[in-house]
Amino acid sequence: MTEHTAKRERAPTHPGAVLREDVLPALGLSVAAAARRMRVSRQTLHELLAERKGFTPEMALRAGALAGNGAALWLRMQQDFDLWHAERALADELRAIRKSAA
Repeated sequence: MTEHTAKRERAPTHPGAVLREDVLPALGLSVAAAARRMRVSRQTLHELLAERKGFTPEMALRAGALAGNGAALWLRMQQDFDLWHAERALADELRAIRKSAA
């Protein structure tokens, strides 16, 4: 695992959870109202909030505009989440690669 995520025992929070638990309540928005403001379907937003989809650059731009904090934060959260899970899924293969490189 990389130094970046190897130290982290607990999975990073999915950005959809942050949007669902922190941003929408703080803005007083329902999923339907947020989807309208973000100009996406309710289904698309629900998939993100349920953590079944990841944030694309386009969705990060939309979430950043809604929250007022820009796209980079949302993309970093998604990248951390994806890397943490990928490193664990590939742990055996990564160890084999490192051993063969030594």
